Amino acid sequence: MFHPKVIFRIIGILLFIEAVFLLGSIGVSLFYGEDTVKPLLYSFGIIALVGFLLVSFCKGGERNISRKDGYVVVTMCWVVFSLFGTLPYMLTDSITGFTDAFFETMSGFTTTGATILQNIESLPKSILFWRMMTHWVGGLGIVFFTVAVFPMFGLNDVNLFSAESVGPIRSKLHPRISVTARWILTIYIALTIVCAVSLRLAGMGWFDAVCHSMSTIATGGFSTKQASIAAFNSPAIEYVLTFFMFVSGVNLSLLYLAIFKVRPMTLFRDTEFKTYLMVVVAFSLVIGGGLFITSDMGIEESLRASLFQVVSLQTTTGFATVDYAVWMPLLWLLLCALMFIGACSGSTSGAMKCARISILFKVMWNEFKRIVHPNAVIPVRMTGRIIPSAVQSAILAYTVIYIFMLVSGLFVNMAFGVDFLDAFSLSVASVGNVGPALGNYGPMASFAMLPDVVKWFCAFQMLVGRLEFFAVLLLLTPVFWKRR
Repeated sequence: MFHPKVIFRIIGILLFIEAVFLLGSIGVSLFYGEDTVKPLLYSFGIIALVGFLLVSFCKGGERNISRKDGYVVVTMCWVVFSLFGTLPYMLTDSITGFTDAFFETMSGFTTTGATILQNIESLPKSILFWRMMTHWVGGLGIVFFTVAVFPMFGLNDVNLFSAESVGPIRSKLHPRISVTARWILTIYIALTIVCAVSLRLAGMGWFDAVCHSMSTIATGGFSTKQASIAAFNSPAIEYVLTFFMFVSGVNLSLLYLAIFKVRPMTLFRDTEFKTYLMVVVAFSLVIGGGLFITSDMGIEESLRASLFQVVSLQTTTGFATVDYAVWMPLLWLLLCALMFIGACSGSTSGAMKCARISILFKVMWNEFKRIVHPNAVIPVRMTGRIIPSAVQSAILAYTVIYIFMLVSGLFVNMAFGVDFLDAFSLSVASVGNVGPALGNYGPMASFAMLPDVVKWFCAFQMLVGRLEFFAVLLLLTPVFWKRR
């Protein structure tokens, strides 16, 4: 049973919230005396007006949100936010084509970080700030971000939370979802502030520090520089960003317990966190060794470059300090594997997530055991808890869909003239919300030259990857729209 009035009322409320976030860019424009104030005010007015009309015309609807309503709202809000998020770009003439503006906005809200811009430094600071704001809002999740304030509108938030929350294992800090959301929002804001201050102390200007902290904590990857972090040429900045990217790849619930509840050992008792840490250390050492042997970098520089890129790509942030597209092909393969693995579930990162990878390997190992001991009951455990068979089946289904989406992207990209390496890496980067790919679309390149059809399909991959497939693809199945 669907409730159209409550769906459109929620979309209206969310548009109001998007308009409020746009006020930040208007403030930046006023502060720096830019001529983008009027276009941004027009954008604010249009978004707020549409939100007001939706809320006004949908009064008197149901206040309870069904599970189906939740999936429709979550998918629609990401699309609607991206559609209206193009207005600041287009009305300021920062991006003229609608396809490019939508691609940039979807890349921002899904924290993918791929860009069609070819001269980022030429953009007004207010537009650069809007790019970062799309990351910051999308990082925690558009709907999840607003669950904290939904009770004041008398709306049931449970089905919205279940429709958008990502990862195979969901954890709640409090029986009430809205309280959990507020606590996680607190750690999100705190990390952003501490990261900005740390970057300022490391040598960034305040504007760049604030923008990069928003992008880092959201694991997005947009930068105020075309050359990304390489433009700053600062080891101190690289170490600060590496630390905060790594922290942002950790489950936010665990971070809350470790920091605000002063229970740091919670992290090291968590199987997924240990897997995440192990992957970062192992890949950093191997790639660092490869760079030391095959390049003219010293030991410290090799390890720093390796650690930065490993953390950046595993957390799907996508920042770059070097053009890793020129590294030896074996190192490409390792970096591509990191794009597929991802960081922890319950974080702002994309890709498969370490929890799923761990469970998949445990299921695979148990199958070998069952061959030897066919009558044995061998449970799959994570952090001491038995993983139900339903969760294992869901992870296997998720993996199959993930691979299907990767292959679909490969076929679409190659059908429109993209060569194999570029086509495959574009698909991996889009589905995993990584951003930069390999080859001609590496960390220092722009996606501007891609055919429009490929840009639209990449945007679709970003959306389904960010919502972990089921919330979007479920809407394309006939069974979802049946009354029963």
